[in-house]
Amino acid sequence: MKGTHHPTGRRRSGLGRVLGLLLALVAAIGLTSTTASAVPSHKDPSAATKNIELSPMSAVAAMQPSWNLGNTLDAFPGETSWGNPPVTKALFDTIKSQGFRSVRIPVTWTDHQSSTAPYTIDATWMSRVKQVVDWALADGLYVVINVHHDSWLWIADMPTNHDGVLARFKATWTQIAATFKDYPASLLFESNNEPQFNNTTDAQGIQYNDELNTAFHTVVRQSGGNNATRLLVLPSLHTNSGQDFLDALVSEMKSLNDPNLVATVHYYSWYPFSVNIAGGTRFDATAQQDLTDNFARIRDTLVSKGIPVYIGEYGLLKYPDYVQPAPRVERGEALKYFEMFGYEARISGVTTALWDAYNFLNRSTLQWREPELIDQIKSSWTTRSGTASSDRVFLAKSSAITARTLTLNPNGTTFEGVWQGSTKLVRDRDYTVSGNQLTLTATALTRLAGDRAYGINATIEARFSRGLPWKIFVTTYDRPVLSNATGDTSGLTIPTQYRGDQLATMEARYADGSNAGPVNWTAYQEFNESFSPDYPGNGLLLTSQFVNSLRDNTQATLVFHFWSGATVTYQVTKNGSSVTGTVA
Repeated sequence: MKGTHHPTGRRRSGLGRVLGLLLALVAAIGLTSTTASAVPSHKDPSAATKNIELSPMSAVAAMQPSWNLGNTLDAFPGETSWGNPPVTKALFDTIKSQGFRSVRIPVTWTDHQSSTAPYTIDATWMSRVKQVVDWALADGLYVVINVHHDSWLWIADMPTNHDGVLARFKATWTQIAATFKDYPASLLFESNNEPQFNNTTDAQGIQYNDELNTAFHTVVRQSGGNNATRLLVLPSLHTNSGQDFLDALVSEMKSLNDPNLVATVHYYSWYPFSVNIAGGTRFDATAQQDLTDNFARIRDTLVSKGIPVYIGEYGLLKYPDYVQPAPRVERGEALKYFEMFGYEARISGVTTALWDAYNFLNRSTLQWREPELIDQIKSSWTTRSGTASSDRVFLAKSSAITARTLTLNPNGTTFEGVWQGSTKLVRDRDYTVSGNQLTLTATALTRLAGDRAYGINATIEARFSRGLPWKIFVTTYDRPVLSNATGDTSGLTIPTQYRGDQLATMEARYADGSNAGPVNWTAYQEFNESFSPDYPGNGLLLTSQFVNSLRDNTQATLVFHFWSGATVTYQVTKNGSSVTGTVA
């Protein structure tokens, strides 16, 4: 993973669930087998150390689910440079105990390798990579290692330094292949992370990517030992799952005529939702369609042809992120995304590797930072969970309490009722159900709201026949109040009384209708990049990036949108180095 990811392309939906799985099964039976020290089925993880003969499709299936050791061996200049502690054996013990069956260990070689021929990799670094791989294998985990951020640090220069890049790439893989040639088949090699090439068209980039994948294949296969049949993971250009990229990858894999190849792509959702920009605050129909189209393409183009698929990274680009002052993706919307992603991956027969740079597992305590989020991800590996249109019911403190309705999304389950803790709410008194419309009565909400203090007053759960319950937070609020403020080009902090509400997004325009802010293609600016709420400090920050992008002496009108549905209009003007904000 780099700082940003290329949003995947989109296309019409393809094969249905049953056809896709049947074709995958037929293809798997027909493929040449390879020896893999792995889990032969989801029911017997203890078999990971048994030398069992598996087809490539079955071996990759045995790797599900997978986890990324992100921002560690891929960090530069060194392992701890990006804030994570050194890897320990205990880390892999934890990952194994949490149900993961494989790990992807991204490795950046640049700062541990001579930049001129013969491009020698530092022996100490190679030894460290070997140690980390050994720990993971000792836990019975499949392991994937690769050439990671080198993709943009020097490989991207291939258009202007073709021979030099190709020579270094071959030398890199020659040394890696020699080091690990006698390792078991449960170690996989991945050619190159998110291949990208400077100043090229997609067509040109595809050609360069094919050339590197082919060179990788040749070097590894000729290195002897278990590398002669080891599973090799080949990425599409940018690891993008757009149709043109997948078609090119399939064509190359056919030309290599090797049954022990695995295709890899990445998926980080519909871009506006993934980073909360352009009004993409919800996992809405557009974001859902992007997800289903992604997996339809994968099924149609790869799985149906018997090609194993490893989604080497998935998640949301900017969520979770514990170092930010506030989450940019709303909790319930993120849960809906991960729930549906797991389902689509499962019915498509692909293996998925959660990208974890530091935001899911605390590497110091070996505890999950957000247990409910990881629980939803883990649940999606085996079943569906019901959700709802929102995980909050907002009650204005300034108004009388009335009934509120949410739309249930059973996702193939059966709705069983509403609970508060161990107490089941009474149907027709506390709530009613009409089709998928769940209505909480005014009587129940009055009781749940209690003294109506701002914020969450009560938590209830909609429960379904399987999967996880859907939490609903009964929340008292009033329209937030912003105040006048002054600042400078380092940023403007607006005093804000949130009064129980939470910020969803901000739109910014000039009087002539044009967009204001560093992002000029949408009025809805990016959360935590242009603006950021500080709930404990009762502030709302307009970042230096945002205020510096403003036209001088030209008033911009901001509309802050909150999750309750409330909006507040505010005006801001930059004059030289000073910035003034006023309530509209």
